[in-house]
Amino acid sequence: MIRAKTGISGLDELIGGGMIEGSTVLLSGQSGSGKTIFGLQFLYNGITKYNEPGVFVTLETRPNELRAEAGQFGWDLHILEEKNELVIIDAASNKAGQPTSERYALRRGFDMTMLASEIYRAVEEVKAKRLVIDCISALGIKFSEPSEVRNEIFRISAMLRDERLKVTSLFISEIIEPNSLSRAGVEQFIAQGLITLRLSEVNGALERDLLIWKMKQTPHSLKKHSFKIGKSGIEIATRKSTKTKKS
Repeated sequence: MIRAKTGISGLDELIGGGMIEGSTVLLSGQSGSGKTIFGLQFLYNGITKYNEPGVFVTLETRPNELRAEAGQFGWDLHILEEKNELVIIDAASNKAGQPTSERYALRRGFDMTMLASEIYRAVEEVKAKRLVIDCISALGIKFSEPSEVRNEIFRISAMLRDERLKVTSLFISEIIEPNSLSRAGVEQFIAQGLITLRLSEVNGALERDLLIWKMKQTPHSLKKHSFKIGKSGIEIATRKSTKTKKS
């Protein structure tokens, strides 16, 4: 089975060597837990280490802010864009009522059909093998029922799993309620994998941990793993005696 290695320190050994090529994985977490950094690292490593071009769809952060965030880890997105190895789709500026000069963007109001079309165009143009949508929680604002959110996420996920594309996708979702797994409560049922990032207060300080809830057709860790965000991005602390299960 072909794997898309994340290149994130300590993670691939917890998920059978990487994500299954062409699958969709949901990454959920609280504000400040490191979701966007995780997504950027997944794409940057894919391009620079594994020769897999990528697309980043930003629904809440404007592209220049995204590039600045990546820059603090030494990830120069401008260079990758110039080489036509990375596309950033700006779906955030329009929502904020701001103009955009980005080549790929939604410019005439937020519309799911237009967004899906723009994603397909970008994936085809750079022959992308990886995609990140940050964050799909923003899609829920357009719909009143969880079933509508689920249907639209399924539509995009199904398009990306097309055999002609074989795109490995990371969908990012916010967690609002402490015991929830996603914003609308339905996103996890669409994805083939689910990873949560959480912040916990321990002795007056915040600590981060990661938990893999499911990863289809893959033995994976059942334990919480602490991680830190350092100069090179996310680094996960692993245990030698980690138990695994097959989802």
